[in-house]
Amino acid sequence: MCGRYAATLPPEMMVELFKILKELPMVPRYNIAPTQPIAAIWEEGGRREGHFARWGLVPRWVKDPREFPLLINARAETIREKAAFRDPLKHGRCIVPASGYYEWHTGPDKKKRPYYITRADGQPMALAGLHATWSGPEGEEVDSVATITVAANAQLSAIHDRMPAILMDERQIDDWLNVREVGAQEAAQMALPLQDGVLKFHPVSTRVNSARDDDPGLIEEVTEEKPEPVKMKPKKVAGGGGQMDLF
Repeated sequence: MCGRYAATLPPEMMVELFKILKELPMVPRYNIAPTQPIAAIWEEGGRREGHFARWGLVPRWVKDPREFPLLINARAETIREKAAFRDPLKHGRCIVPASGYYEWHTGPDKKKRPYYITRADGQPMALAGLHATWSGPEGEEVDSVATITVAANAQLSAIHDRMPAILMDERQIDDWLNVREVGAQEAAQMALPLQDGVLKFHPVSTRVNSARDDDPGLIEEVTEEKPEPVKMKPKKVAGGGGQMDLF
């Protein structure tokens, strides 16, 4: 699954690359986590606009979002079958702009090590997604999004068995967003693993494990991290009248 990503594109680049009508007031983010507001792009009435939406899809028919499971990813293999995704696949396709995403690899020692994954050509990613708008009993509305995942290609399977569905060119993006003329079946067939070599990855700091950390250092390559030094607690010396001994 894809559970963390970075989005550092300037607002003006978002307009140029993804043809949205106006800029979103975005700031660089290096550790975006589920349930947080994320930037997503979809079309309404033929107009392509950027929106902020909750990462974690809430279908229109849900009565109480607090009792509904968190859907941050939608498996491409079952999006046409699952009740939560059928309608968004027909009417609510979107893209989520990203600079790269994080994935964790479990090594032979059972430790999970994070990797940052980006396009090898340095270009931004357009993650295929689904969006829905939930309306509450008091008239409130909440836009929400799930990103689509596919089986990992041979290159990425060394890290994890899943990867995001990434749209690679302008035509793919246009067709994915064109819910008026491109049907659900055709759209579902667009969610495929990328060829080996299109992406690259490197190990990063385990600081990314905490959503509180959000800075450029998170995407920098690191070598094997050394454990933090153990701080020894002072202890009382037996019969020492309250004196403290560091050893």
